[in-house]
Amino acid sequence: MDVKTILLFVHITCFAAWFGTVLASLFLLKTLESRLTGTAERAAEYALLLREFIKRETKVADAAFIGVVLSGILLASLFHGWTFWVILKSLLIVLQVALTMGYIIRAIQPLSYPCSPESFRNWYKLFAISLTMFALVLGVTFFLL
Repeated sequence: MDVKTILLFVHITCFAAWFGTVLASLFLLKTLESRLTGTAERAAEYALLLREFIKRETKVADAAFIGVVLSGILLASLFHGWTFWVILKSLLIVLQVALTMGYIIRAIQPLSYPCSPESFRNWYKLFAISLTMFALVLGVTFFLL
């Protein structure tokens, strides 16, 4: 295998891992919804479980994101070039992180459990933002690059 193939493999694998962490979080949150919006009896226990999961999930997502960025920079610098579409893809990834982190700070961190189902919907809005941005990045990658 040549260097380009290895870099493409790393880039795609890291992107898939990053995307996978978002989906895993979505599935866990959907599973825990009734427990985190219900009565206070066991909400603290499930909130602790959620915090521990997010702490570990963040480590995986951060490593995958760093892999996407580093392999993408190497691919663009060594093989593909810094075309308009590569720059657009890069800007979309930066925008995704900014929107996601901004929404987490504004709407997710203030949540305490148990919370109302309306407040819990902030989680689903976060996933909508993240998955929409993933779709845009993939659209640019597959149809315009």
